[in-house]
Amino acid sequence: MSDDTPRDTERDTQHDAQHDTPRDPKGVSDAEWQQKLSPQAYRVLRHEATERPGSSPLNEEWRPGTYVCAACGHPLFRSDVKFDAHCGWPSFAEALPGAFETSTDYHVGYPRTEYHCANCGGHHGHVFEDGPDPTGLRYCSNGVALRFVPGGEVPEGEETA
Repeated sequence: MSDDTPRDTERDTQHDAQHDTPRDPKGVSDAEWQQKLSPQAYRVLRHEATERPGSSPLNEEWRPGTYVCAACGHPLFRSDVKFDAHCGWPSFAEALPGAFETSTDYHVGYPRTEYHCANCGGHHGHVFEDGPDPTGLRYCSNGVALRFVPGGEVPEGEETA
């Protein structure tokens, strides 16, 4: 997500819409995702767009809790691994086990590692090797693809695996 130049979400939506619908292990139709998600969350999670830097209220969220996938509720990050990378997007040093699957994207002309929710296939962002110790990783996340759950408890009825 970051060479710290955001992708134009409108242009990318038009471009990405020409590609196949993203992998969805839950079998939810594209129309169902569109109905369930806000337009911006749909573009990011289902068509790999990028929200504008600095636009997420989660940049300022520092309470204890868990960040879950906005599409399916799958737990992704603990709040104690969040840090301010000064890149404009919520950043984390470590994902929860089994949170993501990764792939290589070439949208900006060079390879980057992107990560998708292991539960629903939703796009979240990119992981870089410029994070803090001990992992050295920076999971640069689209805030619109996340939902914060205070206190670390996953709400009843949400996916947990």
